[in-house]
Amino acid sequence: MRPTKTISGAMQEMTFTRRATVVGGLQIGVGVLLATRMAYISVAENERYKLLSESNRVNLTLVPPRRGWIIDRNGKPIANNKTEFRVDIIPDRLRDKKKTVATLAELLSLEPEELQRINRELAQASSFQPVQVAAGLDWERYAAVSVRLPDLPGVSPRQGFSRNYPTGPAVGHLVGYVGIASAEDYKENPDPILITPGYKIGKDALEKIFEDRLQGEPGAKRVEVTARGKIVRELNTRPDVPGKPLQLTLDVDLQEYAARRLGLESGSVVVMDTHSGDILAMASMPSFDPNSFSDGISTVEWGMLSEDDHVPLRNKILKGLYPPGSTVKPMHAMAFLEAGVQPSDTIICGGGRRIGNRFFHCWGNHGQVDMAKGIYQSCDSYFYHFAQQVGFAKVADYAKLLGMGQEFPLPVSSQFFGTVPSPAWLEKKYKRKWQTYDTVNSSIGQGYYLANPLQLAVMAARLATGRKLMPHLLMGGTRKPAPSLGFTDDHIAYVREAMSEVVNGRGTAGRARLPLDDVLMAGKTGTAQVVSLSVSNGKRSAPWKYRDHGLFICFAPFDNPRYACSVVIEHGGGSGAAYPVARDVLTFLYDREKAMNVLTELETSWGGTIQERMDSQMASYRARRNLEKAMAENPAPAPPAAAATEPGDADAGE
Repeated sequence: MRPTKTISGAMQEMTFTRRATVVGGLQIGVGVLLATRMAYISVAENERYKLLSESNRVNLTLVPPRRGWIIDRNGKPIANNKTEFRVDIIPDRLRDKKKTVATLAELLSLEPEELQRINRELAQASSFQPVQVAAGLDWERYAAVSVRLPDLPGVSPRQGFSRNYPTGPAVGHLVGYVGIASAEDYKENPDPILITPGYKIGKDALEKIFEDRLQGEPGAKRVEVTARGKIVRELNTRPDVPGKPLQLTLDVDLQEYAARRLGLESGSVVVMDTHSGDILAMASMPSFDPNSFSDGISTVEWGMLSEDDHVPLRNKILKGLYPPGSTVKPMHAMAFLEAGVQPSDTIICGGGRRIGNRFFHCWGNHGQVDMAKGIYQSCDSYFYHFAQQVGFAKVADYAKLLGMGQEFPLPVSSQFFGTVPSPAWLEKKYKRKWQTYDTVNSSIGQGYYLANPLQLAVMAARLATGRKLMPHLLMGGTRKPAPSLGFTDDHIAYVREAMSEVVNGRGTAGRARLPLDDVLMAGKTGTAQVVSLSVSNGKRSAPWKYRDHGLFICFAPFDNPRYACSVVIEHGGGSGAAYPVARDVLTFLYDREKAMNVLTELETSWGGTIQERMDSQMASYRARRNLEKAMAENPAPAPPAAAATEPGDADAGE
């Protein structure tokens, strides 16, 4: 049996001292580690944690820059900026999308189609891409959303600037519009400003082409916030740098007048300064309101625009191609003169010309016709004859020299430049030889001939001056004088005089005479056939899509031209729909009050201004859509089937 070990007090004290030393050492070690870590955090990582703390207390927000103004030649705004209150949704910050949208709909009194748009865009948007709920809010509705922000995560009310187009539809096709950057835009340029609520980029036309110039540089704002994100105070702000202005050659008053004067027609007006080539107006109607697109267009308005057979979404000036009809006759006459045809050379018009085994009709029976009469009476027979004599290859060369078939160096996304037919072109395009009937059709601006309204205006300007004027849309820069086309002064004066006779004498456009004592306008009518005469006579009594196009080119004053103009009215039923528009537009350049008096009376008969008619049209379209929807949801019951009749009953009834 082993003896029991006796533990003395001294031994116990020694054991306790060793354990205390170990524990104390461990505590000291831990303390040293903690102190070292705290020292490292407070000294070495001081800046990092200071920034983290600051980011919890302070929010840094980018401030969208104000876009540069687009102004006309006189400094009047075509596109500017206005102060607005707006509300956006940031999709990745939403907690309950359905509840949030429903709350906003109640607070902002949103229409059903607006709710459809918002839900559609939320479904399509990337998590970071802001979705516009409403813009242009009054203070009461903006404040109603702002006070509910703690209950509306993901909702971003903002006060800032929005794009504004004072003349609305009058400049839609030319200026374009702005909109929120898409996911594709952000992938192409991952700049944080693109996903800042309220920031918009150019989406079409000049707004898009000159985006770099117009967009400006964003500012920044630092605000102190609570843990829940409520703003306590604004600390400091770095102001934005507005974009640079863009000055156009347009006269915005003339532009608006031309757009309004087109009225209910589908057509276009181009006006050029024959001294400089500056484009003073290029109106295409009907159009769209760029303010609607910039604010977020509703499904109803988009449906109305996209279904309209007058195609308001197409820029008819640059993308509308039409047979030029008889508007080319003065230009063809100039080609005849240059080829050696004498103005006094005549033909007999007996209502047309027999060419080969076919009779080509003239629109009238003009008797003896020289060159001047061929122009002012628009005698087809005259041009059938001399186009064959000169050869259309030479005529086509002069057509190109005067601007037909040409693409001009303008700041536009695209332009359709049409066709000047010629033997070489036909061989290349269709692999066939040029025939006599091709010359006949082309001599009066039909057949394969196609031109846009800008080319027609350039042709008028070059005919009027004898110089190779180029159209300009931007002010500034050094411009060299337009070179001569090589026409003799006698030939230019002869064609001018004949075109003056069209309006002021024995011609086809007497109603185009300017209501001015000291200014005479020269012009040329044109009618472009749309369907064969077996389908429709092309007049205004025919269905709209079967009517002939009406065209008119002109310049004034005829003996010292300052302005050139072209007007094209789609399915206008002939040139009689075009030259009254040109008359009033040129009158506006000389006597605005007289021109406005005419317009005011016309707009009363049309149902109001452009905007008033568009509002009325949209109300009708909305009512029709609602009716169609109601009928689809509640179809009328089918009528009861008629009871079958026995044969004997039928016999008895006779």
